[in-house]
Amino acid sequence: MATAFRALRRAPTAFSSSSSPLLSSSSARAFVGARHFHASRPAFVKVGEAIPDLDVLHEGSPGNKVNLAKEFANAKGVIVGVPAAFSGACSQKHVPSYIQHPKLRDAGKVFVVAVNDAFVMKAWADQLDPTHESGIRFLADPAGEFTKALDLGFDAPALFGDTRAKRYALVVEDGKVKSVHVEPDNTGTDVSMADKVLG
Repeated sequence: MATAFRALRRAPTAFSSSSSPLLSSSSARAFVGARHFHASRPAFVKVGEAIPDLDVLHEGSPGNKVNLAKEFANAKGVIVGVPAAFSGACSQKHVPSYIQHPKLRDAGKVFVVAVNDAFVMKAWADQLDPTHESGIRFLADPAGEFTKALDLGFDAPALFGDTRAKRYALVVEDGKVKSVHVEPDNTGTDVSMADKVLG
């Protein structure tokens, strides 16, 4: 899976104004503008890189900070990034695919991260996993600092009003990224689903 994403990152951006003599500069600008929502630069976190050592994530309340570099210092697990708490695909497909997956217990620590505030993330966790039996922890990235450090943010003002996290999953072991699963269109539900990440 990691090999496939390394190949994806190496793929050139299609239809650039410099690479296609069939497109005028004005046509190229119009084409790129139309694709803005689904065409972000694939220069995100890579396999082997360390998880950012930042005290910027909140769990339950703004006063309860979580540092994922420390959480994974001597542990394995998965960081699941979502564009928005309570959104349809996140609530109905993406996060439930982990909560209900039979191999969840063997995955290690699992965190769901979104650019939302701590109160929203807590309410969302209570809705999706009322008994909290899954062990999945829901973390807020209120200023998007953790997301930016991973280079996994994208701008979607028409939908979310500001920068949000792409839909992704990072398998982590001993503080370093073991495999990267980022949706090519930022918001789809394919490569980052639990069956593709946990097996």
